[in-house]
Amino acid sequence: QVQLVESGGGLVQAGGSLRLSCAASVRTFRPYFMGWFRQAPGKERAFVAAIYWVAGGNTRYIDSVKDRFTISRDNAKNTLSLQMNNLKPEDTAVYYCAASAKGRNSYVPDEYDYWGQGTQVIVSS
Repeated sequence: QVQLVESGGGLVQAGGSLRLSCAASVRTFRPYFMGWFRQAPGKERAFVAAIYWVAGGNTRYIDSVKDRFTISRDNAKNTLSLQMNNLKPEDTAVYYCAASAKGRNSYVPDEYDYWGQGTQVIVSS
């Protein structure tokens, strides 16, 4: 069973930066794609960004973070990162790392097989 462990959340002022990391417990695990989702209080879990482990590492982002967040992967270490710059109060949420072994649509939570426990990001105004 693959476990995902996130780190890097915290409290930051608007305009600041944070870097989230996600490590897979099985070094030989090779996902088809991995993604970051977030869940704000009272809202459903929502897609933020995804990256394909093959096919040139294609990435996907929601429009509201495209120019501010960067998703990346380290194939050798089996880690996933999300660099978040120019953070806004509306980015406040619990951020989850997820991995899909054979999914088709990286935007959809149900396509993911493994989830981390989440890390809190709070952006103060």
